[in-house]
Amino acid sequence: MSAEAIQSRRDWLLSERPASRMQARLGRAYVAWRRFSANRLAFLGLLIIIALLVVAAFADVLAPYSPTIGDLKGSRLLAPSAEHWFGTDDLGRDILSRVIFGSRWTLYVVILVAVIAAPIGLLVGTVAGYAGGWIDAILMRITDIFLAFPKLILALAFVAALGPGIENAVLAIAITSWPPYARIARAETLTVRNSDYIKAVQLMGASPFRIVLRHIMPLCISSLIIRVTLDMAGIILTAAGLGFLGLGAQPPLPEWGAMIASGRRFVLDQWWVAGAPGFAILIVSLGFNLLGDGLRDALDPRSGDQ
Repeated sequence: MSAEAIQSRRDWLLSERPASRMQARLGRAYVAWRRFSANRLAFLGLLIIIALLVVAAFADVLAPYSPTIGDLKGSRLLAPSAEHWFGTDDLGRDILSRVIFGSRWTLYVVILVAVIAAPIGLLVGTVAGYAGGWIDAILMRITDIFLAFPKLILALAFVAALGPGIENAVLAIAITSWPPYARIARAETLTVRNSDYIKAVQLMGASPFRIVLRHIMPLCISSLIIRVTLDMAGIILTAAGLGFLGLGAQPPLPEWGAMIASGRRFVLDQWWVAGAPGFAILIVSLGFNLLGDGLRDALDPRSGDQ
């Protein structure tokens, strides 16, 4: 593509008077991408998350050994080597293979928690902000009750009631993760509830349900995406904490928190048993934090073009 064509397309995307909704959306996406790509740390975070997705998708190909079957006789607690890059655990299982397959469970947890918690928080926050009055008071007091407890402690209580297991851990984390999203959605709703845009929609006869669903919720999506991305690291740590305490994923699932729990007995002499999954949690959490910071800078409508 010639330089003139590239410049013409760029001018079309950055037009101050877009001719269609599609042009306006593409223009906003292009500006957001320029801001994001200019942030090197945010781009590094994106690369880390892409690497996580690739590793999880091709775990069967990348893992050199079985994540659940080991050699107790000849491969127990071997140090990192050319044959076992991350060493082996107390059951003779290859830790690299378990870390690779553990990425699937990490994605399983964060995706399900985001899918469950974010819509609940968005619905509660937008309804409370738009309706106001006693509805707002009741919904926000319920939100305050959840926010009054530390997330991990509340998740422990729910998992203790539901029983140990990865599915119950996901449900418990989702139940404790929605209140911040509700607060953000309510704040965004309060800023636009009395705007001319919403009043025009009301004069056209739109029902409150349609106004909230079609006109207010889309305005809250960008802030919610930023918060969800920033919370991914906390979700991973909470899931790892539940796994460490034996309330999350159960053996022999290669979940990173459970792997750290099983390796804590050997942390002084065979440090790699707990060190490898701990390092994986560190890298992935860092990636989500960097990505969230970059999205916040890129999607913030109050920041100018850079």
